[in-house]
Amino acid sequence: MSKTLILYFSKTGTTKRVAEAVASRLNADIYSIEEEDTYSHQDLDWTLASSRANKEQKDSKCRPAYKGKLPDLSGYHTVIIGHPIWWGIPPRILYTVLEDLDLSHKKVAAFATSGGSTYSVSQDEIKNIIGPQDIEGRVLSGQNAVDKWLTESGLL
Repeated sequence: MSKTLILYFSKTGTTKRVAEAVASRLNADIYSIEEEDTYSHQDLDWTLASSRANKEQKDSKCRPAYKGKLPDLSGYHTVIIGHPIWWGIPPRILYTVLEDLDLSHKKVAAFATSGGSTYSVSQDEIKNIIGPQDIEGRVLSGQNAVDKWLTESGLL
């Protein structure tokens, strides 16, 4: 078993592609977080004020359910979390997942995909959920960015 696990959430495939690149580079295991109630195209349409994603992201207490059982982390030293940035922060389903995991004795890193956001607010949100540990996070957009982040963060 690999000592690194990539946990990621992706709806358009962008975060999935980056997660796969990170996993390949690190020879890490990978786990896709799936929502219990599948998002439709309309649910994800940020231009509709009434879209499900808009409502979820605006509600700080919202915790959408995930499908299945999360992986056992006992065999992993490092957990890398991948997600898109929605409305400046991780999707609310990530909060559900992180609140259900014990990451207290793990090295945690995180990456996001985004069309324009930086990672600082998302990183703060993740730190608020998992506690006061160092988290190396960055927005990634391609293999060069992946390689640079993995090297600079000491993950490679």
